[in-house]
Amino acid sequence: MAYVTFEVNRLINCIIYYIHVDKNTHQITEPMSKLFQGKNFAFVSTLMKDGSPQVTPTWVDIEDGNIIVNTAEGRLKHKNISRDPRIAICVIDQNNPYHMVTVRGIVVEQTNEGADEHADKLAKKYLGVDKYPGQKDYPDQKRVIVKINPERVLYQAPPQT
Repeated sequence: MAYVTFEVNRLINCIIYYIHVDKNTHQITEPMSKLFQGKNFAFVSTLMKDGSPQVTPTWVDIEDGNIIVNTAEGRLKHKNISRDPRIAICVIDQNNPYHMVTVRGIVVEQTNEGADEHADKLAKKYLGVDKYPGQKDYPDQKRVIVKINPERVLYQAPPQT
C-alpha cells in the first residue's frame, strides 16, 4: 500500500510539474530572459576531456537572445568549451526555486574585446560594486566573454497560487 501511495504521489508531482513547463522551446522568451537579467546565479555545465560533466556556479547575462558568461582564459570551463563547445546552463530564481530555466546550447563566440568592462557590469549587478574585484587579485588574467546560442530551452514558470 505504501508503494502505491508513493507512486501516485510521484505521478501527481510529475503532472503538476509538466503543467508549468514550457517544453520544446528553442528561443529565450521574455519570462525566461528576466531570469537571466535578474540577480540569479547560473549553473554552467561543460564537458571534461573524458566526457564527464563539470559544473560551475557563475554570473550570467543575456544579449539579443544569446546567453553571455564571463570567465578567464585558462579556467577549467574555458578550457572545456574551447575543446568542446557544448554547454548546459540552469538559472533558478533566487526568490522562488520552482521558477527556472534550463538551456542546452553551443558556444558560438569567445572574445576578449570588452570582457573587462563586462566583468565590471556583472560585478555591479551581483555585488553592487563598480569594478570586478577579482581583477586586482589576478592582474595578468585575461577575461573572456562567452556567447552561447540556445538550442533547447526548458522553462518552468512559477507555480500559480
